[in-house]
Amino acid sequence: MLFIRQRVSHGIHPFFAPVSPRAAVTLRAMLDSPQFPPGQTLLVDADDTLWENNIYFERAIAAFISYVDHKEYTREQVREKLNEVERENVREHGYGLVSFRRALVTCFERLNPSPVTPEKHERILSFAQSIADEEIDLLEGVAATLPILAARHRLILVTKGNQDEQLDKLARSGLAHHFTAVEIPREKDPGAYRSLCEKYALQRETTWMIGNSPRSDINPALACGLNAVYIHHPNTWVLEHDSLDAPPEGQNLLEVASFADLLRFF
Repeated sequence: MLFIRQRVSHGIHPFFAPVSPRAAVTLRAMLDSPQFPPGQTLLVDADDTLWENNIYFERAIAAFISYVDHKEYTREQVREKLNEVERENVREHGYGLVSFRRALVTCFERLNPSPVTPEKHERILSFAQSIADEEIDLLEGVAATLPILAARHRLILVTKGNQDEQLDKLARSGLAHHFTAVEIPREKDPGAYRSLCEKYALQRETTWMIGNSPRSDINPALACGLNAVYIHHPNTWVLEHDSLDAPPEGQNLLEVASFADLLRFF
């Protein structure tokens, strides 16, 4: 069964229904004749768009909260304290495991008046290390879809985070050869997208940002005059949550259920 959902600029036209085997023949024909012509520029997010990422952080955070075992705060309250620290750390230290390690230690210190012993410090850091030890797990449809998109369009990877960490994940993913360029800005805001447009002489009407984050992928790209494709991920990081902005006149916002659904349009 296939499920398709679409959202476009001039009104919202949701479609989310199973496709019968007979209708699948028609759908496959549609995939051979996508809605938009070749030669588009697709800016593609990485974490939780191409491969799993935040689920590993969530597991590490759950283990950390269990280790804290706070006697006054609930697990939810401890998580909110950690979210607060992460917001502070992102502004000063950026994204990635280095910042996450700092956040865990800082959060533990704020919740516990006693000094953090070397043993406790090592234990706290082990939660972050468990993330680094994970293999790259491509999301469903990515391996089969990306080569087709790369043959039809210009692909640029645009992912924020620690540069060394993101480049390492890309290398281990085996996907690097599909992209004509890789950009790792400190933050993905309208200014970052404007810089990309200038650097690569992008035509805004044929450029699309594809990702799972309303806050970093969709809304700032629309604000910059680009088109966007939102791919929902059930475990998107809470600090990336936001409502989707309506696309301005003349721009497109597509909403699809999976990476493979991109072939309907591109």
